[in-house]
Amino acid sequence: MAKAKPSVQYSCTECGYSAGRWFGKCPGCSAFGTLVEEVVGQVSGASAPPKPLLRLVDVQVEEAARIGTGVPELDRVLGGGLVPASLVLLGGEPGVGKSTLLLSALSAISLERRALLVTGEESVAQVKLRAERLGGGERVEILAETELETVCETLRAERPDVCVIDSVQTLHASELGSAPGSVAQVREAASRLLRVAKEYGIATILVGHVTKDGTVAGPRVLEHLVDCVLQFEGDRYHAHRILRAVKNRFGSTNELGVFEMTGAGLAGVPDPSEVFGRTVAGEPGAAVACALEGTRPILLEIQALVAQSELAMPRRVATGVDPKRLAMIVAVLSRHAGVPLGQADVFVNVAGGVRIDEPGADLAIALAIASAARRLPVREGYGAFGEIGLTGRLRTAAQAERRLEECKKLGLCGVIAPAGTPATGKIRVEAAETLRAAIRAGLEQDGKRADEGDESRTAAG
Repeated sequence: MAKAKPSVQYSCTECGYSAGRWFGKCPGCSAFGTLVEEVVGQVSGASAPPKPLLRLVDVQVEEAARIGTGVPELDRVLGGGLVPASLVLLGGEPGVGKSTLLLSALSAISLERRALLVTGEESVAQVKLRAERLGGGERVEILAETELETVCETLRAERPDVCVIDSVQTLHASELGSAPGSVAQVREAASRLLRVAKEYGIATILVGHVTKDGTVAGPRVLEHLVDCVLQFEGDRYHAHRILRAVKNRFGSTNELGVFEMTGAGLAGVPDPSEVFGRTVAGEPGAAVACALEGTRPILLEIQALVAQSELAMPRRVATGVDPKRLAMIVAVLSRHAGVPLGQADVFVNVAGGVRIDEPGADLAIALAIASAARRLPVREGYGAFGEIGLTGRLRTAAQAERRLEECKKLGLCGVIAPAGTPATGKIRVEAAETLRAAIRAGLEQDGKRADEGDESRTAAG
């Protein structure tokens, strides 16, 4: 029997309440703006016959070799390359370089496999101009189409090894009455492309737009459908870009890829510590943090500014650091380390536009703030890593050996680290049990300890 035309209904993303029309306020949970449209299809006729069941012990597993993209930084974040029949979602702000990155990857893949680019935002001539600027891409096949059914039928007929959809918000299904980019259209497009990718073994990459807060636009179910969600971060006015995995069913979500935008496209940065970890000697308010992103240690410059506040509630502004984590570090500094910050504005920035999520960077952030507050620079040639507890004690960071090796490779002579950090003998380790002791060891000038310097300045005043 024929399939009936699907109908549109509105469902609440919070409680699941469904209605035939849209409400500004959900009748079920009283939440505002949570009803989104979705398609409900009904199939008439006889049901499909049941499939035989299998036991897991009888399942034959075929090891599918990953497809290298030709971009080492992208392969690192994916976990070694694209997995056949996988669906990857790449999100990022406009102009960050999503299309440039994927066109470079398709150019390398097309040398050995069939690579297809489905473009809905640009014309074929515009894509060719970008390919000529990047150099290569002659073997990449291209299709300029926004009709979802046409794209799916082309994939079934051609069966390329890798396909890039740029972007999923431009696809539309003719049987739906909503505009392209709406919740129903994006969900339908992702569902159909997922079925085609799994059935014919096509590694598919979807390019997605982002909202104002940086998340992928569209329903949250879109991120649940795909196998991997990549986030491409960076300011269009700066040269460096950061690629990280938010979700990855075939690898780690802690890997980090660093790119630099050049005249010939995006170039991978194999040693990001050389870019982000350099500081100026004798400059108060700057510290070097040795963070760990997946299996890659990276040195980052933490910048801090402490200024007398004119507000009743001093500001705590963080760029690249979790604001809640910054508030905790400021409180511990005031309570357990003798650094009064109750009447001061505290600003913290991670140089280069990188975001730090791991607690191993707490000690470097605290050292930068203490350095700015006491106007004493961090000891020249020293880095720091370690987690700060609410009691003021330091906890050891994971994979300390990797961090120490990265500090040694960059040319640092010493590291401020929690007590219990194994010493390798290659670099000096200043162990501290508490945050107060770490500040005493890390802030030193002209042979004086940081606390002695404060006392001498107070007596002179």
